[in-house]
Amino acid sequence: MDRVHFETLGCKLNQIETESLARSFRDAGFVIDGTDRDIDDAHGSSVYLPVGTEKPSEQPLLSVINTCTVTGKAEQKARRLIRSILRAWPDSAVLVTGCYAEVEREALASIDPRVVAFPGSRKDELADLPAVLASRLEKNPAERVLSVVSEFAAAPNREAGPFRLSTDDFLFHSRASVKIQDGCDNRCAYCRIRLARGTSVSLQSDDVIARIRDIERAGWSEVVLTGVNLSQYRSAGGDFATLLARALGETERLAFRISSLYPERVDGEMLPILAHPRVRPHFHLSVQSGSDRVLRAMRRPYSASTVRDAVARLREAKDDPFIACDLITGFPGETDADFLETLDLARESRFAWIHSFPFSPRPGTEAWSMRPRVPERVARERAALLGKLAGEGSRAYTNAWIGRTAGAVVERGGTDGSRVLTENYLTLAIPGVCLAPGQAVRVRILDPETAELEN
Repeated sequence: MDRVHFETLGCKLNQIETESLARSFRDAGFVIDGTDRDIDDAHGSSVYLPVGTEKPSEQPLLSVINTCTVTGKAEQKARRLIRSILRAWPDSAVLVTGCYAEVEREALASIDPRVVAFPGSRKDELADLPAVLASRLEKNPAERVLSVVSEFAAAPNREAGPFRLSTDDFLFHSRASVKIQDGCDNRCAYCRIRLARGTSVSLQSDDVIARIRDIERAGWSEVVLTGVNLSQYRSAGGDFATLLARALGETERLAFRISSLYPERVDGEMLPILAHPRVRPHFHLSVQSGSDRVLRAMRRPYSASTVRDAVARLREAKDDPFIACDLITGFPGETDADFLETLDLARESRFAWIHSFPFSPRPGTEAWSMRPRVPERVARERAALLGKLAGEGSRAYTNAWIGRTAGAVVERGGTDGSRVLTENYLTLAIPGVCLAPGQAVRVRILDPETAELEN
C-alpha cells in the first residue's frame, strides 16, 4: 500500500500542522504512520500510530519531517533524523518542512538528492500535495515520488493562507488542537522563530469557532488552542480573552487547554475567563529569566514581578493548577547574581515543571553577536540546577494530588492497561483497564505514577 511517514519535532503548532497534513494524505488514499518527538532529550520521544496500524517494516513512498529551529540542538536533531531516514529507507523521498526549512532551506536540500526542503512559510500549500501525488501515481504508477514532490515545491501557490491546514480528525494524538495564531510582532533578542514564521497573524474568530464546533461534534473531549504568541491574537471579533469567552459560550462540553501564555496576558480581563470550569487547570508561562536586567537585554515585554503576579493570579483562578515555565540560562551577560534571581523566582513560584535550557546563539538574531558570552559549561551547570528544581517541583506537585480526583483524557489503551493525561497535566497509568484513546474519564490518583477510575 502507498504509505507516508511523518516525523514532528518541536512545538504544538508543528504538531497540529502535521496532523492536518496527515489527514489530507489519508483522505487521498494513503496509509499514514508517524512519530512525534520532543526536542528535549530528557523527555524522550513517543510514537503515535493510528488505531489498527503497526510500525511499517517496508519503506514508505515519502517521509515528511516537520522541523524546529528554536535551538541549535533542535536543528542538530533534525539533521540526524533526516540522515537516519535516508539510511533506513534508501528508495524513499524525504520532504523537510517547518521553521528550520524556512531559514536553512539550501543547507537541508544539500544533505542528499532525495531531500526536498519546503519552506515553513509555505507549509499550508502542502494541503494540495496529497491529491496531486495520488493523481500522478494513479495515471503512472511508475512515476518517481521525488519528481512529483520536487515539481510541487518549485511552483508556489500564492493563494494558500497561513491557516489552511486544519482538521477535526487527529491521527497521532488523543486531544484535538486548533491553530488560531501564528508569528510574532515582538523582537526578542534571541528568537529565531519570529524570523521563520514572520509577524503575527490571526485566524478570524468566526472561523475559529466553526473549527472548534466541528471538533466538538466529532466527539473530541478536549481541544488545545495553539499559536506562537496567543497574547497577540487579534481579529475583528476581539482579542484572545474575547475569543476564549465566546468559545466557551458557543460550546457545551468541550474542555479547553491553552498551549502557552505570556505573563502580562494573565490580567484582570483574562482571569475570570480562565476560571471557567471547562478551561483546564494547566498553564505554561513563557518566562525565560527571573532577572529584570536580563529580561531587558532579551527584549522581553515584562518584568519578574509580572511573572510573580501571573502565578499568583492563576492560583486564584484555579484550585492548585499545574503551572510550568520556560527558562534560559547563560544568556550573554548573565551574571551569577542574575541567575540567582532566576533561581529565586523559580523557587518562589513553585512551578510544577521547568523547561530549562542553555542559551543557544541563533544566526540572524541580535543575541548572536552579544557579548560577553557566558561559557557553555556555566550555562549547562545553571540549567542543571534548574532541572533539579524542576524534578523537585514535579514530585511535590504530583504527591500533593495523591488521593484526589481529576478529569482526564485517555492517551493510550491496551490489554495491559491504559495511560491518561489529567486535566492538570499528570500522566498516569491505569493498570488492567483497556480504555479508548480520546475518551474522557475521571480518575483517582493513587501514587505518582498510577490512578484508578473513579466509581
